[in-house]
Amino acid sequence: MSFSNVILTGFMGSGKSSIGRVLAKELNSYFIDTDNLIENFENKTIKEIFETEGEEAFREKERYCFNWIKKNVQNTVISVGGGFPVFVPEIKQAGVVIYLKVPFEEILKRMDNKEIEKRPLFKDKQKAKELYLKRDKIYENLADFIIENKNLNATVEKIKEILNGN
Repeated sequence: MSFSNVILTGFMGSGKSSIGRVLAKELNSYFIDTDNLIENFENKTIKEIFETEGEEAFREKERYCFNWIKKNVQNTVISVGGGFPVFVPEIKQAGVVIYLKVPFEEILKRMDNKEIEKRPLFKDKQKAKELYLKRDKIYENLADFIIENKNLNATVEKIKEILNGN
């Protein structure tokens, strides 16, 4: 199967990295998580970047990451951070965009305190929900395909069907 990059978008905790790893293995492809890539470029965690440089600097690093991916990455499954499509709306230039849609309440159930702790924008759950509602529309508008991610294996199979043109 030949495909351009597959870009998985969605809110924090929607399963982008988990789905991406499994999908890449099934497609005999590579997997990149943009948050991990940024951490490697900067030699800092996302949390450290937010704390020492602020959100605006982090968004600049996302843009740098996007430009690097556009120039250097092909036939790869890419998981992007929750804000990536908001701050890099031309995301489709790098591949097929699939929004993994998960209700906010389900995201809360999936995340433990350790997971929430490493996500700076999730400290206040009410603000996180407001952010979720705002971003949901952006994700929908930018996506080539929207998949309700209820089950890892079913979601992977659905993405493979999309890539096969079914």
